[in-house]
Amino acid sequence: MTVFDTLRARFGARFSTSDALRVQHAGGEAHHRIAAPDAVVMARSTEEVQEVVRLCAAAGIPVIAHGAGTSLEGHLSAVRGGVSLDLTGMDRVLRVSAEDMDCTVEAGVTREALNSWLRDQGLFFPIDPGANATLGGMASTRASGTNAVRYGTMREAVLSLTVVLANGEVIRTGGRARKSAAGYDLTRLFVGAEGTLGIITEVTLRLHGIPQAISAAVCRFEDVESAVAAATAVVQYGIPVARMELMDRGLVAAVNAHSGLDLPVADMLAFEFHGSDASVAEQAALVGEIVAEFGGQGFEAAHDAPARARLWKARHEAWYAILGQRPGCRGWVSDVCVPVSELSGAIHHARGLLADCPVPAVILGHVGDGNFHVVFAMDPESEAEAAAVKQANAAMVRHALSVGGTCTGEHGVGIGKADYLTEEYDPGALALMAALKAAVDPQGIMNPGKILPGA
Repeated sequence: MTVFDTLRARFGARFSTSDALRVQHAGGEAHHRIAAPDAVVMARSTEEVQEVVRLCAAAGIPVIAHGAGTSLEGHLSAVRGGVSLDLTGMDRVLRVSAEDMDCTVEAGVTREALNSWLRDQGLFFPIDPGANATLGGMASTRASGTNAVRYGTMREAVLSLTVVLANGEVIRTGGRARKSAAGYDLTRLFVGAEGTLGIITEVTLRLHGIPQAISAAVCRFEDVESAVAAATAVVQYGIPVARMELMDRGLVAAVNAHSGLDLPVADMLAFEFHGSDASVAEQAALVGEIVAEFGGQGFEAAHDAPARARLWKARHEAWYAILGQRPGCRGWVSDVCVPVSELSGAIHHARGLLADCPVPAVILGHVGDGNFHVVFAMDPESEAEAAAVKQANAAMVRHALSVGGTCTGEHGVGIGKADYLTEEYDPGALALMAALKAAVDPQGIMNPGKILPGA
């Protein structure tokens, strides 16, 4: 009796080797080649994940955790076959402590579902990568998003994890205390490990109170460089904006067409302010003064919740808006991050690269923390376009590394950025990562082929 026979007998209809389901679990949303797993198992509990991992470990079969499927760097491709372990059925909010402002959820709970659950308790979870990703997936890729400039990333949001290791053992990486000096920081070891060290099944998260007041504003500029300079000044003045997003004029035109907005087609910053009525008004006034110094026009804070929701929905749909302008195209997105003082130079460098790029491309980003993206819309059948985009992407990454930045600010490494780790880290650091991987997953069955080159 094979492992798959055992899984089929145990999970029934929740085990499948159908081509359609395997392809559905073969990759994320970006340009990377897909590689289908040999089978898919739909898990509903930590115990079921443990059972699958133990069976696969005994047979040396790879296991790839799967959530909402929104990742962008090939994290989900089963490059060595194996079992895709779908965690979306693990969708229970297990505990909420309003007094402590924390909660514990299963890995398949999405951020939107959690915020719906929390709304009547006056709490919210602020990490917002745009896609309605699962919280297990967000922890695995160390996600961030539009609110990171004020609330941080998943690195700051996760208090502890329940993880199934490669041998099927279940561990908890910490408690609910807001700080601890006890032992190694196992939570941070698994946050961002992309399922290569174990499978996250439960996440304990910090929560925040829903702000008394929220307002938003947009401001247009003569060029991207002026917008970035204004954003940098806002950060350096220490104004606690909740969101500060750059959209170049190409992106603004795309989201207008896709989402039915009528924003002025110009290089633009979009802001959101959270706090008390007085603090929000003060933040908006200070930002308005700063952007005016850099030629910003049209800045006016507004409290209209529907309009604010439309603005951020349009921003989050930027990926689809850009691809929609070129039917049949495939997206390739960069996500470098640099020190804020280097952001203007990095974007200027990127704009120079785009001048010679043969495919449509736009610049956007969470400029409050030095993170920006270039989204390319390329013909999936054109090797010449793929080569040109690859060259431009590599040049952006290497510029970011040269000024103390990173090859990936939020999307993770997967297979797409693995080669750049040898440039970002010295050999000793990479050797330590490889040693950790070998110690925790000696058979190499946990999402193999990701993060570490050759792993």
